[in-house]
Amino acid sequence: MGQLLPKSTRKAAKRLKGGKDSDPERHSNLRTLSNIEVEKLYGPDIEGKVDYIRDLSFPGEFPFTRGIYPTMYRGRLWTMRQYAGFGTAEESNKRYKYLLSQGNTGLSVAFDLPTQIGYDSDNEMARGEVGKVGVAICSLADMSTLFDGIALGKVSTSMTINSTAMVLLAFYVAVAEKQGVPAKELRGTIQNDILKEYIARGTYIYPPRESMRLAVDLIDYCAREMPRWNAISISGYHIREAGATAIQEVAFTLADAIAYVDAAIKRGMAVDSFGPQLSFFFNAQSDLLEEVAKFRAARMLWARIMKERFGAKNPASMMLRFHTQTAGVSLTRQQPYNNVVRVAYQALAGVLGGTQSLHTNSMDEALMIPSEKAVRIALRTQQIIAHESGTVNTIDPLAGSYFIEELTRTIVEEAEKYIARIDKMGGMMAAIEKGWVQREIAESAYRFQLDVEKKRRIIVGVNSYEDEESAPVETLKLDPKIEQRQVARLADFRKRRESYSVLRGLEQLNEAAAGKDNLVPYVLGCVKSGATLGEISDILRDAFGTYSAKQEL
Repeated sequence: MGQLLPKSTRKAAKRLKGGKDSDPERHSNLRTLSNIEVEKLYGPDIEGKVDYIRDLSFPGEFPFTRGIYPTMYRGRLWTMRQYAGFGTAEESNKRYKYLLSQGNTGLSVAFDLPTQIGYDSDNEMARGEVGKVGVAICSLADMSTLFDGIALGKVSTSMTINSTAMVLLAFYVAVAEKQGVPAKELRGTIQNDILKEYIARGTYIYPPRESMRLAVDLIDYCAREMPRWNAISISGYHIREAGATAIQEVAFTLADAIAYVDAAIKRGMAVDSFGPQLSFFFNAQSDLLEEVAKFRAARMLWARIMKERFGAKNPASMMLRFHTQTAGVSLTRQQPYNNVVRVAYQALAGVLGGTQSLHTNSMDEALMIPSEKAVRIALRTQQIIAHESGTVNTIDPLAGSYFIEELTRTIVEEAEKYIARIDKMGGMMAAIEKGWVQREIAESAYRFQLDVEKKRRIIVGVNSYEDEESAPVETLKLDPKIEQRQVARLADFRKRRESYSVLRGLEQLNEAAAGKDNLVPYVLGCVKSGATLGEISDILRDAFGTYSAKQEL
């Protein structure tokens, strides 16, 4: 590659590489958020590292570094989703209809904490949390209200739910059937990534191995009954939010994915029977170019893993299809209008990296559930990138950039080292149970916080360029009577259902949980009979037990 440049240019590049910075203090610690050192210049054959630029594949070709589709956004834009849900099903339904009217092309459901960990709204464990960080869904009636007036056969829906993913998908399928839409025609994604809950987020219920059974049950069911539905969204987003670097985000996410594929194959499934229904979910952090390289590296690595480790033959099984969300942890309550800028270039990183769908955070999320105004600005950010920036006019516009390709190479190599280390431990489940993954993330988070405190990392408005007062931002005010109304709705639902059918369905689920049957049909039967989320979860709590993290980190 070095011979492609004239001799005089190569000499100039060497001089610049060895020259002094004009501001030594400014340039004393130029590193990416993953602590990769940034050289002054990248060019052909610098230290022999970027030679592989000549071997870049085309978009839509293995290993899909440049994109999974031959035409990318010239053929179709990414799906524009806005993660939303708060209060009751009625309130969230209004927000969804508003977003669709403003140009949203997919829905993304946020559930409240009790729903995430399997408690009905009237359970004492739910007190004070109903409807706070998402919508409360306890019953089929709640789910019907949530999607009232929304044609489920025409919209793609993503549901961020893990421990109770099976129950929420059953609610969704039952509502769709009432609309006359069979399960096989539904499009969307259920997160269903329980491993990252033990690593970074904490909304688990059951022990890891029992939870893995439920996750694989869903993968198996969707492969057979819901071919257009993504059975899992393997999430690096929350791993990154917990403090991981870009390299760790890629490595730990793909190691989780390896664990799911291994488990499904051990169940007797052929890799190509479910591989095309695996999807991923990544964070878009503030280091724009590192994030672009991260997405490209993840695609390359996953293609290799599926082909070389698991013997996938179908190219669709090797394609890393992913959703991106801008970094919630980067948003600041200080000078919240600055968050509009942060979100814009984080979203741009997702687009330049080739994402299939995108959520842009709202500027007020560090303060409260997003207001309608803030959500509109966040959605308009995506639309401006799509229609005004010109970045969609060509495919993989940064390919061949010496810096991007070197970052891509570095992330691939460093992530492979992490994955190899996890393999030696016995796989991701063993690494999680030992607490190793959690410690690695905690150490990275600590290093980053030290950098901020010592001003080696500047956060505008937080540790530099501070104002005495921040401009006020309108925040959404939640109705304090949300919980009271939801509990009353649930009581009314229980009065109107047929108790015998509920009890019979729960008994059958209990019997199945003690065996090896796929539990999705049993949960679907419970849902249709009128069982609530909490009642179904309690059956599984009795069957599987519950899990508490070891206090050894």
